[in-house]
Amino acid sequence: MENSENTNKITILDKYLIKQILEVFVMGVAIFTSIIFASDTFITLIKQISEYGIPFNIALMMIILNLPAVFVMTIPMGVLLATVMTLNKLSLASEITVMRSCGIGLNRIAKPIFIFAIIMALLGFFINEAIVPATTKVSKDLAIWALGQKNIPDGKQNFTFKELTSSAVLKRLFYVGFAKDKILYNITVLDLSKNDTLQVLQARTGSTSPEGWNFEKGAIYTISDDGEVLNTTFFEDSVAQFGVDLTNEMNKDIAKEQNFFQLVRYLSKDHSNLDKDTLTSIKIELFEKTAVPITTIVFVLIGVPLAITPPRVRYNRGFLFSILILFLYYVLRALSVSFAEAGSIAPFWGAWTSNLVLTALGVWLYYKKVFTIE
Repeated sequence: MENSENTNKITILDKYLIKQILEVFVMGVAIFTSIIFASDTFITLIKQISEYGIPFNIALMMIILNLPAVFVMTIPMGVLLATVMTLNKLSLASEITVMRSCGIGLNRIAKPIFIFAIIMALLGFFINEAIVPATTKVSKDLAIWALGQKNIPDGKQNFTFKELTSSAVLKRLFYVGFAKDKILYNITVLDLSKNDTLQVLQARTGSTSPEGWNFEKGAIYTISDDGEVLNTTFFEDSVAQFGVDLTNEMNKDIAKEQNFFQLVRYLSKDHSNLDKDTLTSIKIELFEKTAVPITTIVFVLIGVPLAITPPRVRYNRGFLFSILILFLYYVLRALSVSFAEAGSIAPFWGAWTSNLVLTALGVWLYYKKVFTIE
């Protein structure tokens, strides 16, 4: 009978702590997400609209699609804020003291918080694995589509536009009969990129896509310098990489478009076409796919002992401690990633150094709080 009552008390305690944690957690995620949106993401939105000519609705949709990636970063922040603020509040209200006087130690008080952190870490990993790659890919495709579409003057007839080399020499000349609903009709392309031959592409319709220019129902003529037709090729569908250079955009965020296991397979292949810096960045991103969710548990480990306020302190230090921990984490993370990108340390250490340092500090603080006070 006594064991049953004790079990019931423990269940009530768990529910009480989780309820307190959840309330602050939701608020924390909302606050940190808003801060990131208002600073980094909003500036990106303005840049895309002003510099690249991307329509507002497309830019806004791209930002919404990037929100899952932001949530992966703000979930650990929200858990840290909830842990420190809640325990600090309970400590100031002497509820922690009452729990300890009833024989409930700090380990038992922290147990539901660690379970909550593990669940949130798994949620963050799931979002990063199942949702972020898909939304990042769609966001990038929208950006590429918008970059291509802005070069099509819809509704205009009998117009031309040029593609120049870096030295301002004519490379290709496009003639379009008319454009309607972002589709080009009666297209002729003069390709002057080769010194000894001229290529002429004629097609009924054309449009831009992430893969390049799509042409339908046409022919390609290869003509020599003296006007002789060397080759003629007819096609129903053809994709050409010219007009709008989308190479950089196509190679952007390769790592974020793949989950952990896809990225492992990607790195196992030959990537001699990638420069060393790009390859290093992809490797860092691979290790961060596990390091960032684990940060949730690390924050709780260091946050629990810091949140237990000494009896002489009569003000809530939870928010201050949360900011200090986040500051320490991101300083360590920025330094380790920079060293990894420079080749001074391995990519693994670039992604995991901040976690390992805070884990060591958290273990020491937790041990000191549990075994020197209790």
